[in-house]
Amino acid sequence: MSNPVFSGFTEVTHRLFGGYAELLHMPHTARFSIGSVLACMPFPMIGMTITIAVQHYYHNYALAGALAAIQAIAMAVVGPLLGKLVDKFGQRQVAIPTIIVWLIAAAAMIACITARAPQWTLFVIAPFMAAIPPWGAMSRSRWTHLLKGDRVRTDRAMSLSGVFDECMWVIGNPLASALAVVSGTLAFGVTGACVVIGALMFLTELTTEPPSQTTLAKQSGLTRRQYRQREAAKAEELRSSASKKTQELRSSASAKSERVKQSIWGPGLIALCVTWFGLGAFQSAASISIIAFATEQSMKQYTGLVFACFSISSLCGAIVYGAKNWITPLWKRFYFCLAVVNIGIGTFLFARHLWVIMIIYLIIGVCQAPTWINGNQLLLHIVPPTRFTEGVAWIGAMNSIGGSVGSAIAGIFIDRSGSQGGFLVVTLLALLSLVLAFVGFRQIKSSTETPTLTAITV
Repeated sequence: MSNPVFSGFTEVTHRLFGGYAELLHMPHTARFSIGSVLACMPFPMIGMTITIAVQHYYHNYALAGALAAIQAIAMAVVGPLLGKLVDKFGQRQVAIPTIIVWLIAAAAMIACITARAPQWTLFVIAPFMAAIPPWGAMSRSRWTHLLKGDRVRTDRAMSLSGVFDECMWVIGNPLASALAVVSGTLAFGVTGACVVIGALMFLTELTTEPPSQTTLAKQSGLTRRQYRQREAAKAEELRSSASKKTQELRSSASAKSERVKQSIWGPGLIALCVTWFGLGAFQSAASISIIAFATEQSMKQYTGLVFACFSISSLCGAIVYGAKNWITPLWKRFYFCLAVVNIGIGTFLFARHLWVIMIIYLIIGVCQAPTWINGNQLLLHIVPPTRFTEGVAWIGAMNSIGGSVGSAIAGIFIDRSGSQGGFLVVTLLALLSLVLAFVGFRQIKSSTETPTLTAITV
């Protein structure tokens, strides 16, 4: 009796994790994947650490919130710029000086906080804390480079990256809370150590690094500008042939190749960025509203558990989603997962207990990571491979900007009407976000009908 049970368990385990194990057994992939997660630890840890440390030394939550907002806005501005520079000049060339800037800023920030320096010094330093290389985008770029032309394994690699992202948040937030309570210096020190170790693991792995635009242009005997024009023309030709346009239309596209835009901003990317802006807006508004709701119910100590449930559910969703070879079209999966998350969080308005929100998070969380995975897969159809890092950075930036806007609006309504005012904002933003996503339906659907642009060879 035990043998069939064990065999069944083994089979299920193999189906869930076999594909991931195959990817991580490829030479050097485990090294850069784990390295990128460690180097990304500032994302879940720094905001929490600054909040706790500032409150401890300055007894001022408003100051902590303002510093977190400034860092988020700076990251939204700097992220796409760093992504563009990485695609142009290479991962190591951009990441190394960026890491140095971040380490100096982190050391200055904790020194000023512990010394109770004037508040204006913290505002001066905070923007430099945004100097974080786009590790997640660079890791995904390595996967698309290694698995070029293999759609099934590329999709699974995007899911694997989503799994690692969720692990980072599940570990980072509680770790930051525990360390910052003991010592802000300790929390900053551990975060800095993670950055250094992760960067060394990632950047010293040279065999998987995709060539930059500068390198590819030199190999082709072109300037970088000429290379990007040629790549854009190739992408346009691929899109034209995929949509089975007439020969005259393809000839017209070819004739336009000399003046084709180097910009990656097409209808598909614009629609995706608008969607990600809305996603960030209502999810950030939900987070601050949940904290207010828990405080009103004298259950603030359980808010960490509620958010952890969402992250764990999202992690499980990423694992299962990536284990399956999907036949359902990408655009259908994208809109289904998006609708589940939007509508689910929109129902928080009707919750009368914190545990109800936790249960909703557990149910809908399985679609959170797949939504992001689908977004990254859409980018493979929308932007050329040498602009992929920049594309990922743009949707991340729009998500951050949306988060800042959503938190600000929800905060105003919470001050006036309590948590119910915040949840009203959440519901309205969630529904508006879904409407905006469907406004871009035609652009996103047509993008998925184009072959992944990783197939381009210039």
